[in-house]
Amino acid sequence: MLYINYPLWLKPVIIPGLPVHWYGLMYLIAFGITYILFRYQVKKENLKIDDEEITNFFFWTILGLIIGARVFSAFIYDTTGLYLHKPWLIFWPFDEHMKLVGLQGMSYHGGLAGAVTGALLYSMKKKLNFLKFVDLTVAGIPLGYTFGRLGNFINGELWGRVTTAKWGMIFPHAPRFSTSYEWVRKIADSLGIPYVKGGSVNLPRHPSQLYEAFFEGIFLWIIIWFFFRKRKKFDGFMLSVYLMGYGTIRFFIEYFREPDLDIGFPLHFGKEVYPSALFLSPLNFSTGQILSFLMIVSGILSYLLLRKRSLDKA
Repeated sequence: MLYINYPLWLKPVIIPGLPVHWYGLMYLIAFGITYILFRYQVKKENLKIDDEEITNFFFWTILGLIIGARVFSAFIYDTTGLYLHKPWLIFWPFDEHMKLVGLQGMSYHGGLAGAVTGALLYSMKKKLNFLKFVDLTVAGIPLGYTFGRLGNFINGELWGRVTTAKWGMIFPHAPRFSTSYEWVRKIADSLGIPYVKGGSVNLPRHPSQLYEAFFEGIFLWIIIWFFFRKRKKFDGFMLSVYLMGYGTIRFFIEYFREPDLDIGFPLHFGKEVYPSALFLSPLNFSTGQILSFLMIVSGILSYLLLRKRSLDKA
């Protein structure tokens, strides 16, 4: 086969008729994995942190994550202006027919900012070592994050750019392309995809959700957990490594993921930016790449500053 059809047996809803979705369940699994790995480290390192403290810390962190993820999604990725005029809809879990649909749209980078803020506020309130707690948390985050991206795949959303690779996948809800364009006809012909002239056709795309699930999830977790965790040099070291590691991997995977159609490339230095569904230049940068670059810079700066502080105390 020259391409793969999205498995239509995968449905967002777990049980038809009930408002229980795989995406929400994947979030719960992600939180659970991170929590379990946090407790494992506490026990392994004989840290004096009781279960109640861990639970309260995670509650504040997760609350901050949800708030940050929704706010970023509403004000950075939504260009309609809807949430500026109706901000109460940011956390409104029902559609126009009062059907429970959950929170539609979550930004990873916003979730990260919110989670750090929530963890910091709780640490300040309880006078905890913020950096130590965060280091224990980020050591498990990538493995949990894997399930979040699997949730995106089950939803059939956040697809990648058009590709002729044999593992390219046709997502049923992805935008179709007019066959009036030569590049569309050329790709369809090369893959043996039938189409009607003057009509539209769905083309295979990179399953970028699975790329992210593996590289930003499993791969990054293996590196952090089995290599850097054992070489921690100061409090905040793991946070710095995570920011640099995730930011770098996400930056390059964004080249395989189609940018939001209504945003495109906020920074474009390449000669062509349309269609955004094709990879036309490495000099056209998506919103995700810009935020990932800021993560890398933040990771480098935090590493240098915290390392200096550690050496000054020595």
